[in-house]
Amino acid sequence: MSVNGVSIPPDRARAAGEIAALLTPGRRVALTTHVNADGDGVGSEVALWHLLAARHVPAAIANPTPIPERFHFLVPRGADHSERAAREIESADVVIVLDISDTSRLGDLARAIRQSHAVACIDHHVSGGSLPGGPRLVAPEAAATAELVFDFASALEWPLSPDAARALYVGILTDTGAFRFANTTPRVLRVAGALLERGVDPESIYESVYASAPEGRVRLMTEVLQTLVVERERGLAWVTVPPDALQRHGATADDLDGIVEYPRSIAGVRLALLFRQLANGKVKVSFRSLGDVDVAELAHRFGGGGHRKAAGASLEGTMAGAQAKVLAAARAYLNGR
Repeated sequence: MSVNGVSIPPDRARAAGEIAALLTPGRRVALTTHVNADGDGVGSEVALWHLLAARHVPAAIANPTPIPERFHFLVPRGADHSERAAREIESADVVIVLDISDTSRLGDLARAIRQSHAVACIDHHVSGGSLPGGPRLVAPEAAATAELVFDFASALEWPLSPDAARALYVGILTDTGAFRFANTTPRVLRVAGALLERGVDPESIYESVYASAPEGRVRLMTEVLQTLVVERERGLAWVTVPPDALQRHGATADDLDGIVEYPRSIAGVRLALLFRQLANGKVKVSFRSLGDVDVAELAHRFGGGGHRKAAGASLEGTMAGAQAKVLAAARAYLNGR
């Protein structure tokens, strides 16, 4: 089928129908995404909230961590119940997990979701999946989960309101790096065009997402970039978030978004990394690449995952230990290319 000049693959249309069969009036729905939600996770769940509200299906956004401030402009009043997320998940008739297809990055909600009876999933990541059984709209070839929520609405012929279209545009814009990354396909540009036809204002969205940074975010970026190490002969570069830097600058994990793109932007660099110590004692590693370097393959070695050009993993142990392991694997990988 084709909607607004965008062809909907039959398998996606089928999956949309299977998920929609769970979403009947009177059933309470909880929408959630991964910890430290990004623009795609938030945009996808907010758009789905609007779609369900239009059909009189009560829904609540229930995330494992608070929605980042720069995406608050998308969230309808009363929609976000993340402060009591576990209770919302436990009391829901249906849980829809967006932008992740396993429990590894669902934080404290993982247990509640595993005990839920009806769990649907809409996601575009490469993952074996560890969610409870349920309908899945999963397509790793999609540029963003927001693209799949667009397909979901289109396949069901559910009208997209301007608010829902705006949320989906944010998801697509952020996950394609403002249409700069390799996942910027002709199809996702057609989807973006269809969203613009619904009244989306790209300049106001750019201002909200990219041009409203608090001072602390800029100062944090400055401090992190001072740790830059480049191994030009290998095409490898990395940065490290100094201890307590987030607290000192009044910043959050969301304020680190995009910093790893700076080492990736250095001429000759094929693989860029960002290392950060988490509060739970683990070390989070963000992987970015150019060319034929598959960082999803590297991240999988450390229990993580993602896409060919963008992935992440969390390692047990000290910062020094995690860096030694990841950098050794990265050097060996690049030496073999």
